Amino acid sequence: MHVDDPLSLYVHLPFCAERCTYCGCTMIATRSYGVATTYLDHLEAELAMLAEHLGPRRRVVQHHWGGGTPTYLNPVEIQRLHDCVARNFDLMEGGEQAIEIDPRVTTREQLELLRSLGFNRLSMGVQDFSPAVQEAIGRRQSESATRELYAFARTLGFDSINLDLIYGLPLQTLESFERTLRSVVEMSPDRIAVYSYAHVPWLRPHQRLIEVSSLPDPGLKFELIGAAIDAFSADYVSIGMDHFARPDDELAVALDERRLHRNFMGYTTRPASDMVGVGLSAIGDTRGAYAQNAKKLTTYYAALDRGQFPIERGYVLSADDLVRRYVITELMCNFRIDRAVVARKFDIDFDRYFAEELFALAAPGGPVRDGFVTITPGAIDVTGEGRLFVRTVCMTFDRYVAAHQGSRTFSRTI
Repeated sequence: MHVDDPLSLYVHLPFCAERCTYCGCTMIATRSYGVATTYLDHLEAELAMLAEHLGPRRRVVQHHWGGGTPTYLNPVEIQRLHDCVARNFDLMEGGEQAIEIDPRVTTREQLELLRSLGFNRLSMGVQDFSPAVQEAIGRRQSESATRELYAFARTLGFDSINLDLIYGLPLQTLESFERTLRSVVEMSPDRIAVYSYAHVPWLRPHQRLIEVSSLPDPGLKFELIGAAIDAFSADYVSIGMDHFARPDDELAVALDERRLHRNFMGYTTRPASDMVGVGLSAIGDTRGAYAQNAKKLTTYYAALDRGQFPIERGYVLSADDLVRRYVITELMCNFRIDRAVVARKFDIDFDRYFAEELFALAAPGGPVRDGFVTITPGAIDVTGEGRLFVRTVCMTFDRYVAAHQGSRTFSRTI
């Protein structure tokens, strides 16, 4: 590792004006907008402390604001936060500056400011345009207002605009979701993300407001994601899990060249070996260890007031974790494992190291028999049909899955 190695920087902004019942993010719903001032005070302290401990390693190639709703901040607050980041870190020219926005609350003034500050990527939440679905999830967002903001963002020259959809929401039908898909294709975004709704009320109690009987059954969920794949197949390339990009998008090019990467911020082509995160619940991935900040605002503030990093928990990866992370990441990003590359990189005998996994892949009822994976002497490849089930394929290599069998730690893969 060298001081000139670039970083990825994630900034978590947790506030929303109201809570959507499907939401699985760490967020705080409040219309007391003054809370942002105190939060920014502590974010500035954390950013300064982080920069001091990083020493000369300050170059950032990927800079992302997530939430919550980052545009909960007003223009003065947006400027203040960006100035703080730029004061403590070197935002590389040509790097990625991305932000998640909610079209219901984002103004043209905010978009103009974000573009002037160098933000070049937008991720716009859509979820579903069906009024019935929106009513069921507490997110009323007209298609016309979304289209207007999208069109304005285009005039400002953002390099890339992503639209986020969710399948498996309450009251979704195949017909209603197909209407949303057609509308999204007409808007012609650069990228589209189609996430599976994770109903985890034991982790997110507010999801109990959703009637379980209103959720699509597994068969319908499969039809919904199938409809998305069909709708986007003519104009987009399937990228890893849940994502689609235009063929000339850098993600599609990277996939074709088998150099796509993934971190906590999503798919990327930016070559940053480490990611640092600031803000409530933010996760960092540095030097073979994960660290997560406190999820409770008072705890987060108290640590920074003491001059301490607000880290609540962490995990140092073992040598085995590093091997498996690499293999799983390659499957999730590039749908292929080059056995010789893994063997050289980690000085292992691939077939011996993963003997149990290779057996499981090829066993009756396994991914090979189902046509999701092909195994050759040189590689393990996920087939076109298998890409939809790549999570399940990856779980074969995840030694922690078995330890949680029968628990409610994870959501369904489809």
